[in-house]
Amino acid sequence: MNDRMRLFDCIDLQLRKFPKTDMFGAKENGQWITYSTQQVQDIVNNFSAGLLNLGLSGRDMTAEGSDKIAIISNNRPEWVFTDLAAQQIGVILVPIYPTTNPNEIEFIFNDAQVKYVFVSNQEMLTKIQSVAPKVASIQGIYSFDNIDGCKHWSNITASANEASLQQVTSLRASIPTSQIATIIYTSGTTGVPKGVLLSHNNIFSNVKLSKESFPFEDAPESKVLSFLPLNHIFEKMVTYIYLYSGIGIYYAESLDTIGDNLKEIKPDGFTTVPRLLEKVFEKIMTTGSQLTGIKKTLFYWAVSVAEKYDNLEDGGIWYNLQLALANKLIFKKWREALGGNIRFIVTGGAACQVKLLRIFNAGKIPVYEGYGPTENSPVICVNRKAKDGTKFGTVGPPIDGIEVKLAEDGEILVAGPSVMEGYFKRPDLTAETVIDGWLHTGDIGIWVDNKFLKITDRKKELFKTSGGKYVAPQPIENKFKESPFIEQIMIVGSERKFVGALIVPSFTHLKAWMLHKELPFTTNADAIKQPAVLEKYTSIIEDFNQYFNHVEQVKKFELLDKEWSVETGEMTPKLSLKRKVVMEKCVAAIEHIYKD
Repeated sequence: MNDRMRLFDCIDLQLRKFPKTDMFGAKENGQWITYSTQQVQDIVNNFSAGLLNLGLSGRDMTAEGSDKIAIISNNRPEWVFTDLAAQQIGVILVPIYPTTNPNEIEFIFNDAQVKYVFVSNQEMLTKIQSVAPKVASIQGIYSFDNIDGCKHWSNITASANEASLQQVTSLRASIPTSQIATIIYTSGTTGVPKGVLLSHNNIFSNVKLSKESFPFEDAPESKVLSFLPLNHIFEKMVTYIYLYSGIGIYYAESLDTIGDNLKEIKPDGFTTVPRLLEKVFEKIMTTGSQLTGIKKTLFYWAVSVAEKYDNLEDGGIWYNLQLALANKLIFKKWREALGGNIRFIVTGGAACQVKLLRIFNAGKIPVYEGYGPTENSPVICVNRKAKDGTKFGTVGPPIDGIEVKLAEDGEILVAGPSVMEGYFKRPDLTAETVIDGWLHTGDIGIWVDNKFLKITDRKKELFKTSGGKYVAPQPIENKFKESPFIEQIMIVGSERKFVGALIVPSFTHLKAWMLHKELPFTTNADAIKQPAVLEKYTSIIEDFNQYFNHVEQVKKFELLDKEWSVETGEMTPKLSLKRKVVMEKCVAAIEHIYKD
């Protein structure tokens, strides 16, 4: 891999070094179907030629001048075919989360002047059809599924001819590494999304440096399961690490089928976000709670042993013997549930609970936490496979080849080839965010052991109590989420006398506890009003408050009966909390906390 490669060069490299029978895999009509490297090259070249026949081009190879196409789809091989096909002719891809609301889609399409849209299914088609009349630039919509009344994407590949294929060959050779490969829109502080301009050089440099630093070795016999949205730069960038490493990519049918797909594919790894790991762990613990006798005793004993695990400190002979036994009796079954071959899980997008990192790694399920914003393509730091390369509770050392420093207020600044070209049509925001080559991330951090970076909070999420004391909510929330009784939590208290908390209970655990206590459970709404339940959560709050200083301790809380989700608007597609939305929706609950 040299520094002058473009993202789409992965196909040629793979054909030269390790041509595969399963460059991509997906389930079609209940069966896993694979695409070889040669098949992918043929499909992508025909796709590029067909896009040219639609009149699309890279024009003058600038962000403003190049044509744009959009994609709104679940993860599938066609997603990457579209990405690669557009890149080869200088056309810019604008990916949209399937959960994005129509108003935002309308803004993005008009801002980018999108000409064609690719959708996965009927649901996405219906959403785009409601928006299309308000976007004058749209010339057509194509679907990946066969849908009555919508053109299928294969019509484009079928239109390829010798002349357009020759044109593709010529254009491929002329695409500079400075060409914008994608515009990824992220939520804006002004209320409208911001288009992050990422060039081939931006993303490829992050691919190369991350691959070398982690490291990802060339592994043509390996495979991964992909389910994080490809619309997010993390999964997109990691996709190219896999492609440049010869690793086969299989796409999960949906988030609901991940468990089954893991057992079917038996992958070597996958990427995820902490929220999904939390749900996996909760499911495991629920299963454990249903055991009886010696099996239940052994299960909880194994978990308690794992909670003490530290990869940087030898626990001693007795501890190591216990951990070995726990792995043989209990954690072996956990590994089998994940397919039995997991060598790495990389998590990012939000802070992962240290408790989960200890337990999974103790159980020989290696979870590595990393960090980086879209504006850096994205990775800044990642914990490493090396024995001393991981420290729980941090996002690891910076990847090689970039510079990271902390501003006076602790804000994380990064410089290097992965830093974005800027915000589309927003030179004002670009100038505020990239200063003298340094990207200002908006995240606050500290160095641990002069090597590992620890994220302490978002700069804009720090708040002051009415007493003038600063509070960082994320560390408090992450600690409280270690309780099996807490599904979700948001710390509040800006300009208030004390810190409060909105808590969504884990109703699975709460219901089991209530039944054990012979308390009636009818509905979530009724359960959270019962005195015994309120007393239980008061006890939990008091237990965790000891980990924080007086100003940070939760003085009062409100229990909520509904989980926050992407569908209801409180979570981002990468399952991070939208604090502003929660604050707006829970005004009454917050006011109740501070009513006295």
